[in-house]
Amino acid sequence: MRSLVADVRERWQSLDERIATLDGEFAEQARTDESARRLTTIPGIGALNATALVAAIGDVATFARGRDLATWLGLVPRQVTTGGRPKLVGITKRGSKYLRKMLIQGARAAMPTLRKSDTRIGQWLRGLLARAHANTAVVALAAKLARTVWALLRHERVYEPAAVAA
Repeated sequence: MRSLVADVRERWQSLDERIATLDGEFAEQARTDESARRLTTIPGIGALNATALVAAIGDVATFARGRDLATWLGLVPRQVTTGGRPKLVGITKRGSKYLRKMLIQGARAAMPTLRKSDTRIGQWLRGLLARAHANTAVVALAAKLARTVWALLRHERVYEPAAVAA
C-alpha cells in the first residue's frame, strides 16, 4: 500500500511540475504577443484567458460589433417570442464552452474589486447587482469583458510620440 501511495504521489508531483511549466509558457506568450499583452490589462483576463482568446478569435474583423463576439461565445440572453412579445431567458450557451467558462470565472474573480471601484463599470455593476441575482451579474460582466476584448483587439492603434507631435 505504501508503494502505491508513493507512486501516486510521484505522479502527482510530476503533473504539478508539468502544469507549472505550461503556465510559464502561457505567461511568456502573453508577455511577447502584443494583442495578448493588451488583453491582460482588462480586469479578470489573465495570461491563460488572453492567449486562449487571441488564438480562438483569430481575425477580430470577422465580428462587426462587440456584441457579435459575445454572441459567438454564447454570453448573450436567448430570446423566446410568444404572441409577438419577446422575452429574454438564460444565455444561449453556444460557441466555445471553454472560453465562456474562462470569461465567466474571470468575471467572477474580478467582480468584488470592480464592484467597489468608483469607475463607470463599478457604478454599472452596483446598479445591476441591486436589481439582479449575483450569478446573472457575473454573466453580464463576462459579456461586457468580451465586448472590451473586441474593442481592444479591433482598435489596436500604436501611437508614436514623434508621429503624433508632427
